[in-house]
Amino acid sequence: MATAALEIPSSDRGIPGSHLIVPAKFPEASPEPLEPIDPQRVVTVWLDAFNHLLRGQEDSTGKLFLAESYWRDLLCSTWDFHTFQGPSKISSVLKTGHKPCRLRELKLDSNSDFKKPALSSADYNGTIKAVQAFLTVETDIGRGRGLVKLVPDTKDGGAWKAFTLFTTLEELKGHEESTCTRRPTGVDHGAHPGRLNWQQMRDAEANCETPFEPAVLIVGTYLHGIFGKTCSQRQGAGQGGLTVAARLKQLGVRALVFTPKDKLAEWFETYAKALELNVWTKTNLTASSWDDSKHQWTVTLEREIDGTFYPRHIVQATGHSGEPYFPSHIKGLDDFKGDRLVHSSQFTGPQPNGKGKKAVIVGSCNSAHGNADAELYQDIAQDYYEYGYDVTMVQRSSTLVVQCDTLIDVDMKGTYSEDGPSANEGQTSKPPVEDADIDNFAKPNPVLARYKTESTRALNALDAPILLALQRAGFALDNGPSSAGIFMKYLHRGGGYYIDVGCSSLIASGQIKIKQGVNIARVNPHSVSFDDGSEVDADEIVFATGYQSMKETARVIFGDQVAGRVGDVWGFDAEGEVRGMWRRSGCEGFWFVGGNLALCRFFSRLLALQIKGLEVGLMNYGDD
Repeated sequence: MATAALEIPSSDRGIPGSHLIVPAKFPEASPEPLEPIDPQRVVTVWLDAFNHLLRGQEDSTGKLFLAESYWRDLLCSTWDFHTFQGPSKISSVLKTGHKPCRLRELKLDSNSDFKKPALSSADYNGTIKAVQAFLTVETDIGRGRGLVKLVPDTKDGGAWKAFTLFTTLEELKGHEESTCTRRPTGVDHGAHPGRLNWQQMRDAEANCETPFEPAVLIVGTYLHGIFGKTCSQRQGAGQGGLTVAARLKQLGVRALVFTPKDKLAEWFETYAKALELNVWTKTNLTASSWDDSKHQWTVTLEREIDGTFYPRHIVQATGHSGEPYFPSHIKGLDDFKGDRLVHSSQFTGPQPNGKGKKAVIVGSCNSAHGNADAELYQDIAQDYYEYGYDVTMVQRSSTLVVQCDTLIDVDMKGTYSEDGPSANEGQTSKPPVEDADIDNFAKPNPVLARYKTESTRALNALDAPILLALQRAGFALDNGPSSAGIFMKYLHRGGGYYIDVGCSSLIASGQIKIKQGVNIARVNPHSVSFDDGSEVDADEIVFATGYQSMKETARVIFGDQVAGRVGDVWGFDAEGEVRGMWRRSGCEGFWFVGGNLALCRFFSRLLALQIKGLEVGLMNYGDD
């Protein structure tokens, strides 16, 4: 007898192929020590033993790492992103064999109070005492930074062992960023007949004239299309493309960012000008092909004058969402006689004379509450309501809801806010952003998921009044994959949540009506019919049904050959790292970037280091 497939809860659904992160098991809390803990001594002893292990002088992995341990490594042990779990797996990476581990040495980084070894905790609630220390990392080809959290092993007499270790590459030896004493002077004194002045050189570079041709093309904004219609322009030449261009410039790799838009957003325009980045607006890609033998692209760009370039890398920075997903299978779409039937990417705002008209919004997450493409980022549903429309939102499954202010106060203030609590006991000063990023991204995603289950409980407790009111109104809620909250849902699914900036109170009060747990059976000339037999009148219908992956955008721009080579994009791989983003895509010479500002700020350096490594021969595309 056949067994019915298990239904995956809405909260756990991810984009196809994404591995559901199982929250980490925290180590047991140790009894209070009889003597004061000396964090400096604890970390020094552990580092000495770890460096002995790196030199192959002893196999003491089990003495250094807890059974529940994780090592998150970004480009230090290999040319990829990894999360290694448990002493056995970590030992297999560190052991000397036919290909020695690239890691050479870890040292204490104590050049600020924030980074000195200090008492901390291994869990969100602070019940598991730990010692935390920032590290410097030396590899065979570069240098980096790291962070370790040591916890007493209650099963081994209280021996201090690593619960989490984090290492990330920050520079390549001999190819360091042009900072400090390596900054360009802007002038070369002496007699140089025929030389270009700064403005002439800047103009030549900005126009990509010989010898300033780009090694990297960064694809920014592009046009969405549905049913052959032109839709909104996505702001892809934003933090993703520009941070990568800036990182590459610091490494001496020439890059060109291009977009069909007539201008960038004002702040991005200022950023690009201040950093002297090469950005072409009003530019379209009309043809592209990859040559396996030459390891380069041939790309034709249409501008005022068409130009052909031969970059060795293309970076797709069109935003982590891809093509709009539109349920074109629904019956009756062509029969609709109302004023508007669009995907949320096409929504340009309510009609000024729309008072009393009926709007149906299909979807209940950020695209439904708010349109990320709208100029003012206003909520679609709330916007309709404020213009006097009768609004119905169709919620097919469940949605994670968190209030914006609560999210900032609970999940972000401790690390990034100037007036937030300090990360470690006894410290009052806030860290620089780069140190805060190390502290933030040091958590392996299974550990982060466990943290987020606890922080989500705290968020829900603070948001309880509005969440209970939403449920009473018939709005279904969830807490994200494995109850790990909004950030894990963002990485696992790319949607399914709403950061509340006002619309929830309208739903809770019934001013915006909810149709929950139903699917559209068909669209009629002036209404929508549902599979429960009900019907809602409609003058306008907005399908806030989300987007496909960046891979499908690559197919639209670069064709089936490229899309067929790249792997999955977004969601988690088996180790818990995000797939296909800021790392090799599976197609040589082709990279994806995306995500929020914090993700782009941190991971843009890692992508630039990989490209630089390929450019100078430190890395081959097929290397481990």
